[in-house]
Amino acid sequence: MSSVCLKFLGVALCVAGTLLLVIVCVLPMWTVTAITERTIVTSVRFWHGLWMSCAASTAGERRCAHYDDLHSMGHHMHAQRALVVIAVVLSSAALSVTVAGAQHTNCVGDESTKARLVRAGGVLHVASAVVVFVPLCWVAVAVTRDFHDHTFQKKEIGAAIYIGWAAAALLLLGGTLLCCSSGCLRLKSSYPIRYVRSSD
Repeated sequence: MSSVCLKFLGVALCVAGTLLLVIVCVLPMWTVTAITERTIVTSVRFWHGLWMSCAASTAGERRCAHYDDLHSMGHHMHAQRALVVIAVVLSSAALSVTVAGAQHTNCVGDESTKARLVRAGGVLHVASAVVVFVPLCWVAVAVTRDFHDHTFQKKEIGAAIYIGWAAAALLLLGGTLLCCSSGCLRLKSSYPIRYVRSSD
């Protein structure tokens, strides 16, 4: 597969991963808590995200509210917020750097500099995948550990965690492809083809 195809595939995967990363950041479904009464007449489900929480009952009522008191959230929530925001910023910056190093753009004229920009974008995408992987696994481990602690309050992993893992995988694979494509381009430019005229 040529370096152009690798670069195109890597950019497509990184764009998809960045979009999923933004969805994970705003989606209030990191954890799901189901509370069932002893009579099992009504049950309430709570969705908790980084910025808001939602509650829905079997009667059809649903409410969402932002976190007002930042001091009562705990240090772990602030750390998870910061890591996800850093991952989004890194991935967005990586896309800008990768586009600047694309072959059909006039931001940079030198081909070797374009290859370095694409490689730097790939490294930033891989870094954003690693950064977002930390809070996702942090929440998943905490939910798994507390799964059997309550009888009538069962906590489960929300959809945002699975979407985040998919985003991290796309960013990791896309960033790796970008680094490989820029490496192939640099290898080709380092060894130019020379034509030797045969003497008759």
